[in-house]
Amino acid sequence: MQAITTDIPARLDRLPWCRFHVLVVVALGITWVLDGLEVTIVGSIGPILQDHRTLGLSTPDIGAVASCYVAGAVAGALGFGWLTDRLGRRLIFNVTLAIYLAGVLLTAFSWNFWSFAAFRVITGLGIGGEYAAINSAIDELIPARLRGRIDLIINGSFWVGAAAGAAASLLLLSGTLVGVDVGWRLGFGIGGGLGLFILALRRFVPESPRWLVTHGYQREAETTVAAVEQRVEQDTGRALPKPEGTLTVHPRKTFGFGLIFSAMFGTYRGRSVLAVVLMTAQAFLFNAVFFTYGLVLAHFYGVPGTMTGLYILPLAAGNFFGPLLLGHFFDTVGRRRMIAGTYGLSGLLLAATALGFAAGAFSATTQTIAWIVIFFFASAAASSAYLTASEIFPLETRALAIAVFYALGTAIGGVVAPALFGHLIESSSPWAVCGGYLVAAVLMLLAALTEAVLGVDAEGKSLESIAAPLSG
Repeated sequence: MQAITTDIPARLDRLPWCRFHVLVVVALGITWVLDGLEVTIVGSIGPILQDHRTLGLSTPDIGAVASCYVAGAVAGALGFGWLTDRLGRRLIFNVTLAIYLAGVLLTAFSWNFWSFAAFRVITGLGIGGEYAAINSAIDELIPARLRGRIDLIINGSFWVGAAAGAAASLLLLSGTLVGVDVGWRLGFGIGGGLGLFILALRRFVPESPRWLVTHGYQREAETTVAAVEQRVEQDTGRALPKPEGTLTVHPRKTFGFGLIFSAMFGTYRGRSVLAVVLMTAQAFLFNAVFFTYGLVLAHFYGVPGTMTGLYILPLAAGNFFGPLLLGHFFDTVGRRRMIAGTYGLSGLLLAATALGFAAGAFSATTQTIAWIVIFFFASAAASSAYLTASEIFPLETRALAIAVFYALGTAIGGVVAPALFGHLIESSSPWAVCGGYLVAAVLMLLAALTEAVLGVDAEGKSLESIAAPLSG
């Protein structure tokens, strides 16, 4: 194909915040709400599923199911990440949402450990695929000056779903509304209903114009951007300023793995190390704590399974307020300082809390308060890991890069952590669990050091200036 000189990236980056961006955030960002709902419901119902009236699972079984979900997410991210870069963002984020819906509705009809684990794998496939397709689409549609805070808030919306899951568990697991074997099944119906609504809403979200122009669909890209600009001018009542800057690309329908991986692990190998370390540290911490928190409350503090949501609800709120209140500083103070700072502070606070837990210094309430403080910063750090992976690689490999580093980080940290902590909790030794938390603290501190050395100062910059397109 002939070279194309385009001003589409500049036209998208100079748009004011408007209803179009709100549509993108709501229709695409719902992925994290759904994931938060899933993780929290499973975490809350863990003790309930050990009841002989439900599935009669053991503690290691629950940890293994959590690992199955995460393993499905890893596979989904890799497969659909590749397809997202090849076939486009819009097609894949609709397909992955449909897979999620199938998995979550099937989960509600599980009858034993194996069926429950299999349906969680399907649900994970959908969620993992969503991560790659959605992160790439959002970054390519949000103006550069706002990308950091919007990404953090969207990723932090995981905890809106977590709060909803905790609240739902209090209602559905109490035994007052429905029986114990029905309530946990209805919990998964919440995610299914929400997903159906969002599937309808996504038909109004266009394909990424950046993806279109680099794959040779210049006319479609121009039409899409012109329609967005017209909507923005109607919403704001003002003419848009002229865009500044152009980009020359040599479009291709596909980009081979050789070209893609030579960029990721050759030209940008330092950035690849950074993405893996950030993803691994946050995945280990969050999957270790939140897939098994209900078990910790039950085993070490005697909290009934029906009351787990009462503790997870404020913890989820604290996790959301972290990215919400700190996100602005990732665009102003800068990526490197804020990412290193939030990872480092989380690691130090986690180490102190782990030792306090082992020494018996906490009650269920004070333990939860300590977690709220830690995860206020850790949640912003975790969200920044996804932001980093989604903006520091070339456009043609963005979705696959997100998928690869999400998969590597999650496979190393996320798959291992729930199963490991399931066995540590089963030992009934607080010092054994403390050891697991200290491993997570060391990983967070290592991530802070890596960011300080290898971090990319991407605040306020266009995606094309952070990493030139492979087609450039």
